[in-house]
Amino acid sequence: MFDEDRPGRVLAGLREFYETRPATTPGPGAETALALFHDVAATVPAYGSFLRDHGVDPAAVRTVEDFARLPLLDKESYHRRYPLPQLCRHGRLDACDMVAVSSGSSGSPTVWPRSVLDERHVAARFEQVFRDGFRAAGRSTLAVICFALGNWVGGMYTAASCRHLAAKGYPITVATPGNDLDEILRVVGELGPHFDQVVLLGYPPFVKNVVDAGLARGVDWPAYDIRLVLAGEVFSEQWRDLVGGRAGMTDPCHDSASLYGTADAGVLGNETPVSIRARRFLAGRPEAARELFGDSRLPTLVQYDPVSRYFETRDGTLLFTGDNGVPLIRYHIADEGGVVPFDAMVEFCRKHDFDPTAGHSGDEAVPKLPFVYVFGRSLFTVSFFGANVYPENVTVGLERADIGEKVTGKFVLLAEEDADRDRRLSVVVELAPGVRPDPGLAPVIAESIRAELLRLNSEFAHYVPPEYQTPAVVLRGTGDPEFFPPGVKHRYTRPSGAN
Repeated sequence: MFDEDRPGRVLAGLREFYETRPATTPGPGAETALALFHDVAATVPAYGSFLRDHGVDPAAVRTVEDFARLPLLDKESYHRRYPLPQLCRHGRLDACDMVAVSSGSSGSPTVWPRSVLDERHVAARFEQVFRDGFRAAGRSTLAVICFALGNWVGGMYTAASCRHLAAKGYPITVATPGNDLDEILRVVGELGPHFDQVVLLGYPPFVKNVVDAGLARGVDWPAYDIRLVLAGEVFSEQWRDLVGGRAGMTDPCHDSASLYGTADAGVLGNETPVSIRARRFLAGRPEAARELFGDSRLPTLVQYDPVSRYFETRDGTLLFTGDNGVPLIRYHIADEGGVVPFDAMVEFCRKHDFDPTAGHSGDEAVPKLPFVYVFGRSLFTVSFFGANVYPENVTVGLERADIGEKVTGKFVLLAEEDADRDRRLSVVVELAPGVRPDPGLAPVIAESIRAELLRLNSEFAHYVPPEYQTPAVVLRGTGDPEFFPPGVKHRYTRPSGAN
């Protein structure tokens, strides 16, 4: 049972990570994915069985075109169909060091084994953020993990990645208070003064809670030179400006970065100063955003390394291929989005009189990696009069200055039937800590949401009759156990009639 070869493999893999920098130009992603396919077909029992059931002979898959015809994987047809050990190389679950658990946003939680070598791919994405965005190579940095700890993927994976950066030579010290707000503020207050900058890493609504709670307790955020690493949700550029302003951040393209990641494979891509500049430009030009993305919503926009995670698109959704404790070939994660080559993105922006590379300083390398954009999953929409209502549209309505200070940013969107069986749009909104329900606040929020839905969602504007366009807004206190239970990843929609 003892694997005498594992130390050598681990040392070789970690040495490669510690001695090289993240890619700044795209390598042979398709060819790497094809080679991974042949390895997985030969070594992973579940995948070999899956291919046989679909009549696929691995030896006949010789070209990138052959690869693009392979059957897709997803949780139902693959992960939940086979015993967990069979999803790992040589059927060995014990060859993986840890397990991570998905949030269960689309059903029951799912277990994903991984090894320390899998963390290299994720740590490289964090390195790109810390090095290029936060300039952490020359600044002592306190990284405060605000994701929930335990088996959930966010906290432990993030802590491991930041520790890899510290081992690589970056002057980074990691603190792991998890999603304990009081402990986060204690750690920042006690340790923050000893560092050049403090990075808060967590889900956007919770990080906003931390910043707001700190302000309420007299925390001088600008004194800590705050940076933010965010993941798990699409947020607007208004949100970035709102929270950044409260935390004393002054450079939106270098002070915060969003990660696109899943429990299935860790971090798949990350914001860079280039991607943030492009996104902020497109946020102010919805007609250009619709032309590029085919939708008026503003997606998460990140860059990625195609050798590490190879993306494809199918019917407006994303597929990826990547090596992990459970290797995944053409895995369909149901995220709506697409891929834009680097040159195509720059050319598109320049056509609209904007250059996203122009703001780089002389010593700052421009990563010429492709972009992937992500709207989120269609199951998180609510259908109302035939229009898809997206949480992203509602979010903007809560970020007006006179509203944002009174709410946390969390809400639950529902389309419900009233006593006469008429459909009504309802939004349950979480109040900020210490804010009491005000009868005059709900109609203000409802009107703000209506205005943003009409501005951003052409389906809503054209399909929904005017008398139904204003949602019913219900205000709930912070941490309401029915709608906003603490300690779990928040869900912004519920099916009709759900509690």
